Amino acid sequence: MNTVGENRHGLLRVSDLRTYLEVPSGVIKAVDGVSLEVNRKEAVALVGESGSGKSMTALTIIRLQPVVARILSGQVLLHDVDLLTLDATSMRAIRGKEIAMVFQDPMTYLNPVMLAGVQVAEVVLEHQEVTKREARSQVLDAFDRVGIPSPQRVYESYPHQLSGGMRQRVLIAMAISCRPSLLIADEPTTALDVTIQAQIMDLLAQLREELQNALFLITHDIGLVAEHCDRIYIMYAGQIIEHADTFSLFADPKHPYTEGLLRSTLSPDKRVERFETIEGQVPNPTDLPSGCRFHPRCPHVKNICREKQPPSLSLEKGRMVACWLYE
Repeated sequence: MNTVGENRHGLLRVSDLRTYLEVPSGVIKAVDGVSLEVNRKEAVALVGESGSGKSMTALTIIRLQPVVARILSGQVLLHDVDLLTLDATSMRAIRGKEIAMVFQDPMTYLNPVMLAGVQVAEVVLEHQEVTKREARSQVLDAFDRVGIPSPQRVYESYPHQLSGGMRQRVLIAMAISCRPSLLIADEPTTALDVTIQAQIMDLLAQLREELQNALFLITHDIGLVAEHCDRIYIMYAGQIIEHADTFSLFADPKHPYTEGLLRSTLSPDKRVERFETIEGQVPNPTDLPSGCRFHPRCPHVKNICREKQPPSLSLEKGRMVACWLYE
């Protein structure tokens, strides 16, 4: 695994990204000053509870945020090109070819009245100058690469005729069909049983090795990333609150929220009498607390935590934490 301090070539660099949603009850600061980086051939995780802003971060990166969302500030550099400055046509040329995304619910993103293979072939035809026969051949090759046992049968199947795990493999095949430099996987195993979850994670790791691309994994399950990711960003209420290489974060978490996440993760080699949880709830996104957004749930809260938002502090080995305990 790489460490944070190594000199690598940046592939994706997100700086001070802010995406707010205007809803009837107010303004949701879904992504509020997020900065992160994914390097070539690297696996990076973005971890946080549901509602923390992880998926909105990913959707903003690929410019598929909902119509009620406004990007207020920031840069999203892919190969040093700011995706936020591109028009729709230029962005479509990049999306699917240079950067692709695997979504968490295949039935939402696969057309139920189109054959699975035809949908993947459309992506190939959009980004490559090939014939329909050549596109079909590439799709069958992608199906084989992602471990689909009967590529021809699945090509001619409708999504509802496939299992959840098989539909997820079709989405992954669609995402890798044009060999993108960066693959974003948004909760790719959420709707799957535990055995299939492990298979999908192993598949993503295998594809990264074969295709030499980078993986940006979004998940609420911090235990899922331990084996597969080089670095981890922890997100809470729209903000990045900790960043470290995977080994350092698991060995010595700095932020109280990260500590809570790790304590509440079940481990086969750790027997517990009582399952630990993080007290309290994620704050209402339209009524965020003052100061540190975690302070109502924090066991180490101080007066300053209630009054001022902590700055992002740089620690050893390229680590970062936003917490007044380290100021």
